[in-house]
Amino acid sequence: MDSSYDEITRAMAAYFDGFYNGDVDLLKTVFHPHCHLFTASDGPLQDDDMATVYGRVAGRPTGAAINEGRQDRILSIDKSGPESALVKVNIAIGAKLFTDYLNFLKIDGRWQIIAKVYTYVPLAVARAEAAE
Repeated sequence: MDSSYDEITRAMAAYFDGFYNGDVDLLKTVFHPHCHLFTASDGPLQDDDMATVYGRVAGRPTGAAINEGRQDRILSIDKSGPESALVKVNIAIGAKLFTDYLNFLKIDGRWQIIAKVYTYVPLAVARAEAAE
């Protein structure tokens, strides 16, 4: 039986918990050190390395600290081989609902995010659209 979906799901739990709790050490277990995050949501291409991402996570109030309800879920896992997968998720952070496309590779026996492309909408807009 293919256990990789369970392994990816466990990695995603660390991803969601790490962002919610502002736990940089936990996030480091799922992001490859050379990973970059890309978006064009605010105009020109933004390319952040992990040091930048970890600094941003450490510098903001956590969802757990402000008792913010969690809104995170895996939308799809598309495995293209024994060592590669694309995972699409939603995660709410602050006033934004993000859609993340996470490129995973299985390196040294564990699934790691090697690139992330994301976009977002204001959380209030997402909730209004869901209610329609």
